[in-house]
Amino acid sequence: MRYFFLPILLLLLASCASAPTFDTAGVDRSLTPQRVRTSPQSTTGKNVQWGGTIVRTTNLKDSTQIEVLAFPLDSDGRPKVDATAQGRFILERAGYLEPADYAGGRRVTAVGKVTGTLDGKVGEADYTYPVIRARQLYLWSPERSYGGSSTFFGFGVGGGGGSGWGSGVGVGIGF
Repeated sequence: MRYFFLPILLLLLASCASAPTFDTAGVDRSLTPQRVRTSPQSTTGKNVQWGGTIVRTTNLKDSTQIEVLAFPLDSDGRPKVDATAQGRFILERAGYLEPADYAGGRRVTAVGKVTGTLDGKVGEADYTYPVIRARQLYLWSPERSYGGSSTFFGFGVGGGGGSGWGSGVGVGIGF
């Protein structure tokens, strides 16, 4: 009987995912993309932690640029997309990132250094994008919907009848 609960305990521990750990030493939390847009000279070289929803991903020769619609972050660093957007920024990362993974609508959080601004367009409007060079990047899992809440917990117990080796009991836990 004692071996019955060991797999359940292991399953329970494995299904409880923790939030990522960000290296936020030296991060200036007062800097937002909007503030960098208005004062790029005084903010270049500062460390920030920004996140939001990916708008588009573009691979260049030696790096990848991700256009992000910025949102405030919660205590785990997850973008709070139900809050007011804080503007857009360009996230640069050395090397190749797969655009199918970093697709529009996915949430991302980065820690990096402000390297300046880049002129571009949002639709027909001119736009100055703050640019950060990411030293740490986290792509959040796609959101799942379970009715009105993003948290889901399920527990089930089942039993089967039969003769001899054909009977049994099962227990399941889902998150």
